[in-house]
Amino acid sequence: MRKPIIAGNWKMNKTITEALELVRNLSIELKDIKDVDILVCPAFTALCSVAQAIEGSNIKLGAQNLFWEEKGAFTGEVSALMVKDAHCEYVIIGHSERRSIFKETNDYVNKKIKAALKAGLLPILCVGERLDEREDNKTFDVIADHVHGALEGLSADDLKNIIIAYEPVWAIGTGKVATPDQAQEVHAFIRKIVADNFGKEVSEGLRIQYGGSVKPDNVKILMEKPDIDGALVGGASLKAESFIALVQACSK
Repeated sequence: MRKPIIAGNWKMNKTITEALELVRNLSIELKDIKDVDILVCPAFTALCSVAQAIEGSNIKLGAQNLFWEEKGAFTGEVSALMVKDAHCEYVIIGHSERRSIFKETNDYVNKKIKAALKAGLLPILCVGERLDEREDNKTFDVIADHVHGALEGLSADDLKNIIIAYEPVWAIGTGKVATPDQAQEVHAFIRKIVADNFGKEVSEGLRIQYGGSVKPDNVKILMEKPDIDGALVGGASLKAESFIALVQACSK
């Protein structure tokens, strides 16, 4: 049985003061949840402060990105070792906004995943198609390209420490959500790719999240699908009330 994971991607939101207020509320209201992994991913500036605030709680910490080199003349970048030193356990890699706005390629994503694993971090690999790609019936081609490209050169043991998040780009921040059947179809496809390349046991243990306008009123029906193991949440993770409701909806 795969344990669900609900991750809040705060993106470029929340000052340190605002971040602390949010996680303090979450820590109080979600303290009794044991059957769902709860993760928050603040901006880099708030990581250390949030780490201190959630110490000893059931909330885990992740970063939103990293760079693949350990150190050097890379102005504005943050290494995997720095992320680890900020007490993160997880890191989001290959988010659609990184791919579209900052032109990150599969090669970049692959290097970042390898750097994260080397530092002892658990990567959340994001994959997903744009609206035009779905309308052109290219969804599975895009997903296969993202998965194969990101996981190139990795071992079956590496896959045991990776989470994949399927985030249809057309559903992110738009209010549109893939239907449960649409999401399940892609999740099952991802699981098959992993099974074919890394073995059935690894595939069955892999957690695959859904991301894209996830809210308390739609998460439960998504989670009822056999290959959906949680959610990567954007806007709904920025308010304590909605994120708490999301986690509670996924808890048995």
